[in-house]
Amino acid sequence: MGEFLFLASVFLLAAVIAVPIASRLGLGSVLGYLLAGVVIGPGFGLVTDTTDLQHFAEFGVVMMLFLIGLELEPRALWDMRHRLIGLGGLQLLVTMLTVMVAALFMGQVWQVALAIGMIFALSSTAIVLQTLTEKNLMQTGGGRSAFSVLLTQDIAVIPMLIFLPLLALPHQPTINEDGSIARNLAEHGDEAHDVAISLVEGLPGWGVTLVTLGVVAMIILGGIYGARPIFRYIHAAHLREMYTALALLIVIGIAFLMTTVGLSPALGTFLAGVVLANSEFRHELESDIEPFKGLLLGLFFITVGAGIDFGLLSSEPLTFLGLALGLMVLKGLILYGLGRAFRLRGRDQWLFTLGLAQAGEFGFVLISFSLQQSVLPAGLADRLSLIVALSMLITPLAFMIYEVLSKRINDGLDDPEHDTIDEKGAVIIAGIGRFGQIVNRLVQSVGAKTVVIDNNLQTIQLMRRFGFQGFFGDPLRPDLLHAAGIDEARVLMVALDDPDAAERLVRYARRIRPDIHIVARSRDRTHTYRLYQAGANDIVRELFDGSLRAGRYVLENIGLSEFEAAEAEKLFYRHDRHSVRELAKLWRSDVPSAQNEPYIARAVELEKELEASLLAALENTEDDVK
Repeated sequence: MGEFLFLASVFLLAAVIAVPIASRLGLGSVLGYLLAGVVIGPGFGLVTDTTDLQHFAEFGVVMMLFLIGLELEPRALWDMRHRLIGLGGLQLLVTMLTVMVAALFMGQVWQVALAIGMIFALSSTAIVLQTLTEKNLMQTGGGRSAFSVLLTQDIAVIPMLIFLPLLALPHQPTINEDGSIARNLAEHGDEAHDVAISLVEGLPGWGVTLVTLGVVAMIILGGIYGARPIFRYIHAAHLREMYTALALLIVIGIAFLMTTVGLSPALGTFLAGVVLANSEFRHELESDIEPFKGLLLGLFFITVGAGIDFGLLSSEPLTFLGLALGLMVLKGLILYGLGRAFRLRGRDQWLFTLGLAQAGEFGFVLISFSLQQSVLPAGLADRLSLIVALSMLITPLAFMIYEVLSKRINDGLDDPEHDTIDEKGAVIIAGIGRFGQIVNRLVQSVGAKTVVIDNNLQTIQLMRRFGFQGFFGDPLRPDLLHAAGIDEARVLMVALDDPDAAERLVRYARRIRPDIHIVARSRDRTHTYRLYQAGANDIVRELFDGSLRAGRYVLENIGLSEFEAAEAEKLFYRHDRHSVRELAKLWRSDVPSAQNEPYIARAVELEKELEASLLAALENTEDDVK
């Protein structure tokens, strides 16, 4: 017990120190966890054997795939079938054969070369998906393609585990340094591991197939028909912890069930997640599993870092680093070619290429299994494990390279030829997103002429399909503004998503047209101050009116009458507009608001004035009612 508590304290302390530092430096949490593992393992020697802990931590990958399944409806999975079979299948096949050929040239027999090809064809589901999620890249074209390949790889691990024993080499005794004969792991594997429960052991091939299909069908049918009654039963207990217990039971139970038929636990939980994606309990499951997933994934990354054999690395550092980088370059070239073939371009192609170039955690599983089945000799297995770990350690740096490249890459979609603006109107609307659309429809509904400019081609094309006129172009370009009639227009509506671009446009329009009325959309109060100083006449905070309305509904349901709530809303609105004007005079862009003493003092005064005004208004309302 004491040793367990010590290890738990070491791992958690390392994570708490290293991960925030790595995140602050822009390195991402994954690299922080890996470096924490390196420090407590090879660095200070606080952790020496991570094998058992790594098996436990790999359950974080299982939970992650369950959560990903919850985000995918079965229809979405069916829509991905071409990428799963085509892109994912080709990546596996081409990489496996290419690595196999390279291993043959390095003197390995074909059985070992094929096993190495299988091991290195896989990528790290844990690192890639965690990083894509952190950086909000999952919904990009490159992110979706990477996910398709990772899902194909996870599925392919099952037939790989079935096929590997067929590659077993004839047993040759190994002589230890003391002259004794080393025993093969396969001969005494049962002594080192507990006997696993199996539902298919001893069955003929057709029996294994039937039982496996039965288990998969039970998971699917249980998710479709059993989830609602079980959740209703749990809900009746009115105990929050029971939801967490049920969520863990679903994940752990399905993972165990899949192992009894020799299938991947990660695949089983992913399938269960997809089945439950349409359930009304989906968000409840996500919130219950998410903390466990994050902690176990972090633990998994730490064990990878702690498990790196720096003794072996120090014996041939250039060789191992060269092999790890060579592997990533080789896989990168294959991924780049497949990305081109599947019409990935620009940022998406580089994300796909750099994101999947490493070896993965399932590589450790295949190496261990190959060692047990006498496919790989022990020395080679240690070297392969080191290469896998090094490639995973380098992966966060590959994502950093992607971020640098993405800032310089022009996808070719950003600068198609701008429209020629041949119309002028009394109102110019710059930006036609959700905010600008409503303004445009309202103004046009009274017969007023508007000229709409937006630099999002897809938005302009969508507008035209619904019968609205709009021009594709950058509203910040002076020639486009003049062509739209900025010299004669009465009103300029600035509804751009980019706060900095909106401020520049307001400042430019005020400079060339001191008399034009400028209405601007602001992101928040600070942006409001900037637009005020830039010269906007009317500034509308995008969430302010909706928040006021929601607040009025709250007041009506805590005892105020509709009239009292409406009066409070009006008073708050008038006071807030007055406050913004007052505080805008004191706001300074070069001084943080928390350090601007005059600003803080005036804000406190205005807040007290608001409280007094609201109390007085409510008292007057009550007197009027009496």
